[in-house]
Amino acid sequence: MDIANMSLEMIPQLSTALSTVKVQNQVNAELMSMALDSFEQSGAAEVDMMRKAMELSVNPYAGANIDISL
Repeated sequence: MDIANMSLEMIPQLSTALSTVKVQNQVNAELMSMALDSFEQSGAAEVDMMRKAMELSVNPYAGANIDISL
């Protein structure tokens, strides 16, 4: 777009377009932030699950059997 050839009638359209782009960028940034938070929570849950699995792998039979005498 050549600024020298721009007419005054285009200024409101450009303003609206710029505002729309600004809002879209804000929404995209918020969505990315929410996705990042979700990934962080999922990652933390996976780390906890792996730690528990490692604890069980050290003593895999702990608590698996019950001795009962009558």
